[in-house]
Amino acid sequence: MNTSAAAVGLPEQLPGIDWITDTNRIGRLSQDFAWFSPVLKRELQGKQGDIAVRPRTEDEIAGVVAACARQRIPITVRGSGTGNYGQATPLHGGVILDMSGYGEALWVRGDVGRAQAGIRLSAFDQFARAHGRELRWLPSTFRSATLGGLFGGGFGGAGSINYGPLAAPGNVLAAKVMTIEPEPRVVELRGPEAMALHHTYGTNGLVLELEVALAPSVEWTECIVAFDDFDRALDFAYRFGQAPGLVKKEVCFLGAPAPDYLTALADHLPRGCHAVLVLVAPSSEEGMRELAAGLGGTVTYHRTAEQVRQSPRTLLEFSWNHTTLHALKVDKTLTYIQSGFDPARCLEQVRALEQALAGEVMMHLEFLRTKEGAFNCSGLQLIKYSSDERLEAIMQIYRDHGVQINNPHVYIVEDGKQRAGLDPEVLAAKTRFDPQGLLNPGKLRSWTGPAAS
Repeated sequence: MNTSAAAVGLPEQLPGIDWITDTNRIGRLSQDFAWFSPVLKRELQGKQGDIAVRPRTEDEIAGVVAACARQRIPITVRGSGTGNYGQATPLHGGVILDMSGYGEALWVRGDVGRAQAGIRLSAFDQFARAHGRELRWLPSTFRSATLGGLFGGGFGGAGSINYGPLAAPGNVLAAKVMTIEPEPRVVELRGPEAMALHHTYGTNGLVLELEVALAPSVEWTECIVAFDDFDRALDFAYRFGQAPGLVKKEVCFLGAPAPDYLTALADHLPRGCHAVLVLVAPSSEEGMRELAAGLGGTVTYHRTAEQVRQSPRTLLEFSWNHTTLHALKVDKTLTYIQSGFDPARCLEQVRALEQALAGEVMMHLEFLRTKEGAFNCSGLQLIKYSSDERLEAIMQIYRDHGVQINNPHVYIVEDGKQRAGLDPEVLAAKTRFDPQGLLNPGKLRSWTGPAAS
């Protein structure tokens, strides 16, 4: 069957749904922020869906899924397209299933909240705050990113310093999933079973709802601490992040010259400085300032939670991969890598790599807890791109120092995770929820089902 022709004929079969047929809009909905990578930008160029749809109810989603399953039309599930790995770009056309219209907050009960997958994280966080709670993690894309998108392609964000990434046990409690079949079924998954669908780019299940653990809400104060010395700035970030009595949500370390690219904050970032961006509880601000002063740091920026609410920006939007976005606005030749350090010797690794690659790689670290609970840092280093070969050589230098690379320059799930194959439960979920292999085909090398050929 000509799946392209079948896809563009779907509106006639399902006329009551919000179909998008304009080629330019389909092209935009077939992209995410993969252009952060010069490799992905080149490899994914020109690939897009045949049609897009924005359903608003579970029945509408089921109608689209059933029609696609009957005609073996590929489906690429999309949130708001804030990912960085080409996960929203279909390799084989078909339907772009835009979930952003399916975004209702359902309930908060104590320390647990539930919402539809298409809800924006900012809206879910605001809903939780009305109940005295907040999301445990906010990526820098929180204003536009969806809950389902974060689950399907994200890691964590601000708050991971306390609760680890999404993958840490106890963070994601349940997922409501729809099967990709001519007669779709809806299944509730709890605990580890739900996590088989996490960070798989929507390749092995269509998530409708998520139930997550929440944190007590805090009126966070935002500060920038500037340093003249790399090692002192790094020591401050590590010691403040690790201090058990100082309550914080975000600790972002930017080694020079990375802060110079944050032009919107230039008045608070002396040229050539090393900077640490923090979100701290008001009761812990004094302790944070004492620690910073003792290491030669100066607080150059301070905003209370109320001031942040009245402002169009928050420091979160200069951390995590928003740092990369701001840098690319200044210099489009830059790119980045993602790195995970060894908790037992992370500072030693950071200093060795800074010495080895200073001038070519700019150190950007996010301090967090691992999913096992160890205090650590994860890197989103900025790189002066010269060639694919040099980019791979830099990543190998990191590996040679014992640092894990989660490669953001590939679109195959296994390659990004640096694995030959995926966990059996991930593939079992694919077989269970997408038996025809219609979800985002081509992104799973380990899948040997009918669509793999």
